[in-house]
Amino acid sequence: MKQYAVTIAGGGSTYTPDMLEMLCLVREHFPLRRVVLYDIDAERQSHIGRFGEILFREYYPGLEFFYTTDPQKAFADVDFVLVQIRPGGLAMRELDEKIPLRRGIIGQETCGPGGFAYGMRSVPAMIELVRQIRRYSPEAWILNYSNPAAIVAEATKRVFPDDFRLINICDMPISIMDIFCPLAGGRKRHDIEPRYYGLNHFGWFTAMYDKKTGEDVLPEILAKLQKGNCDRELGFSGKNDAYWNFTFRHLEKMVQDFPHSLPNTYMQYYLYPRTMVAHSDPAYTRANTVMDGREKRVKQYCDEIAELGAIRGTRFDLDQKYSAEPKRGTDGGFESATIAHNDAHATYIVELAMSIAQNRNDVFLIITENNGVVPNLSDGMMLEVACRVGARGAEPFRLGCAGAFEKGLLEGQYAYERLTVDAALEGSYQKALMALTASRTVGDAELARTLLDEYISANGAHFPALK
Repeated sequence: MKQYAVTIAGGGSTYTPDMLEMLCLVREHFPLRRVVLYDIDAERQSHIGRFGEILFREYYPGLEFFYTTDPQKAFADVDFVLVQIRPGGLAMRELDEKIPLRRGIIGQETCGPGGFAYGMRSVPAMIELVRQIRRYSPEAWILNYSNPAAIVAEATKRVFPDDFRLINICDMPISIMDIFCPLAGGRKRHDIEPRYYGLNHFGWFTAMYDKKTGEDVLPEILAKLQKGNCDRELGFSGKNDAYWNFTFRHLEKMVQDFPHSLPNTYMQYYLYPRTMVAHSDPAYTRANTVMDGREKRVKQYCDEIAELGAIRGTRFDLDQKYSAEPKRGTDGGFESATIAHNDAHATYIVELAMSIAQNRNDVFLIITENNGVVPNLSDGMMLEVACRVGARGAEPFRLGCAGAFEKGLLEGQYAYERLTVDAALEGSYQKALMALTASRTVGDAELARTLLDEYISANGAHFPALK
């Protein structure tokens, strides 16, 4: 079996250790010859890199591993690049969230003004990264998690229109399946083939088919959500922090109000903006929770292992860690690696790489261009839909027409996303103002101008120059 070379761009991410563990757990089914971490922040990446050296020495003997800030070393002769960059880091995420909240507007990482600011940073950074990868590995598969995924996907579609090996994905719909599929007779995500459509963080499940029987089990899930209090059956409050517990309970409210489909959890920011503002603390946002929680926890995990100089035979031993609660997936692989407390992030992107490498043609939710996939939505809209994915890339399943409610919401959101990309690529203040004014969470030109000027000041060199 061929051995592959994988680079993780954004190697200093708190999600990277889970990816590295996952690559060890599926080594018999996805054999590797080299793994490289790449990041522009050498100090932050070094904590993950030292952990990786010990991990692969003990659990993947013979594998070449190193970490670097040099794009040529990172991207030369590589088969897959797994991308999870965050331009501006968590410090800028904090400002993205707090600036609008001070004015009573949604402050969220990817939704509303926060998503706009993040997108203005991410578009040029992602385009430059793809160009670097293509300079050194023209045929590599680029699997991108970087947010805001809808805006990034719109930008990469325009700049790299024929690059079918560049695939944008998100793990949130998969996390929703992991949480809520058990409502259908205890089924798990891997038992289900989903049908879903929308823009990233702005979509709906319309069916969930049992892979063995073909039965659509979504009606059973929706019926239980309409009754409410599903935590009694699912027990998610014991596995998540207060933010996600609120979010998963709020999904019940969304289904009770709009019972014909299962929405992405991020729809709460667009359908209930006043509730979400009231539920937010302008002085301590989700960014602060991540910095005080996952950021410190993952760094401590890696540093403790580096200090021990070993994983086997310690309390971190992977064999003990995963044998305590076996989570076997397809082909004997594991379904989760959980340092970052996100089961889906590492598993989904590695599953996608395996489907491509082995031409499995498994079904994934992929962000792809609308060329008749949903016939009454704008051509070119970067839809997140079910696709069959193999060695030739992603082939979307065609769906019926969107309903009037969904179409109206999607077209408005897509206008905002297109204008944001216009602003980033053209350096246009006018397009940026139009984007924020068009955003469902803003909707006022004077407020949009105030937010835009504050973001320009706060971001400085992180933003494209706007004229």
